[in-house]
Amino acid sequence: MSYLRSPGFQRFRSSAFCTLALVANLAARVAWAGSDKPAFDIVAIERPRIMEKAAKYLREEPVTVTASHCERSAGGKHDFFSEGDYWWPDPKDPNGPYIQRDGMSNPDNFVEHRHAMIRLSEIVATMASAYVLTGDDKYVRHGLKHLKAWFVDPETKMNPNLLYGQAIKGKATGRSAGVIDTIHLVEVARGAMVISKSPAFAARDFEDIKSWFREYLKWLTTHPYGTEERAAKNNHGVCWAMQAAAFAQLVGDEQELAEIREQFKSVFVPNQMAKDGSFPAELRRTKPYGYSLFVIDAMAGVAQIASTPEDDLWNFELSDGRGMKKAMEFIFPYIQDKSRWPGNHDVLYWDEWPVRQPSLLFAGVKFNKPVYLKVWEGLKADVQTPEVVRNVPLRHPLLWFSDAKAKTEKSK
Repeated sequence: MSYLRSPGFQRFRSSAFCTLALVANLAARVAWAGSDKPAFDIVAIERPRIMEKAAKYLREEPVTVTASHCERSAGGKHDFFSEGDYWWPDPKDPNGPYIQRDGMSNPDNFVEHRHAMIRLSEIVATMASAYVLTGDDKYVRHGLKHLKAWFVDPETKMNPNLLYGQAIKGKATGRSAGVIDTIHLVEVARGAMVISKSPAFAARDFEDIKSWFREYLKWLTTHPYGTEERAAKNNHGVCWAMQAAAFAQLVGDEQELAEIREQFKSVFVPNQMAKDGSFPAELRRTKPYGYSLFVIDAMAGVAQIASTPEDDLWNFELSDGRGMKKAMEFIFPYIQDKSRWPGNHDVLYWDEWPVRQPSLLFAGVKFNKPVYLKVWEGLKADVQTPEVVRNVPLRHPLLWFSDAKAKTEKSK
């Protein structure tokens, strides 16, 4: 019997320090097969910034959707509300319905709920990462405090739907496009899974949190806003799948995960990706570079979450070669040197990209590409520009490699 399958190891695996040990021994160093290159040490890279942020966030109290409300919202105290980014007052009719200016974010839109959700994602993911690094339950207890405020406490929790996301004054109280706002719950779900290994995370609390995500996943897969977003033919459809995969993984919905893998292979790759690995629907936008980064990061998120050893989305290819390898081959030269970008510059935030794109990290490890990892390490990790932050929902690598490397080791 392999030691990894022995009763002794299984008892150790359930201890408070299991996550720490798995990451330190299995995920910290990526040794390149047949190479004498130094290992890529993700723990050494992440430790300083995570521990610095964790010390700060330990002083932060929960802020949920109930802390603010917009008079333009048709929802109640517990309903998430946001407004379409590219919609503005009509100069010809200032009190009338908003009009669209693609790529130009309206600075007067209500963004408090979106910022609160991003803050939740930052805090929970950082607490989970700090727990991975230290095994200290104080990070678990603080992360749990925020999780319960958002998903359990009847006074402060968010309703498990997005009926009022990306509303447009005078046109819609909510839209299917609003579903994209909850991409920042992906690392919240992942963080909850990581810290649930601690004895400081009561089983009842974990069940209560999973119950909220189970209800939200049901809404995503049955409500017209959810099903319309699932069918979107651009980054919105991919972001729906990334979210649904993360939530399905949390609650153990294997059927939904299987359906997402099929959608990736039969819809996203053949219908959204061109033969050169680009995504034409994103290239047509007024921010073609930023949207190209955004969609490949979301594709990488789906592949990282939903893949299984038997059905690995990273290595899936169509007969003409389209797949994640081809997509990364297309975008990588322009992350490495943005000046080579052949298309139009983005109308806004051109100078702020790229940052530590998760697709670079995931693909660098998966495809044994040290050059991807070198470029990733040299990019900014904690950016402050709200437009960039909201479009990079996967910002905490230790959450992803602790589990992935453990599963790889156990499958040997």
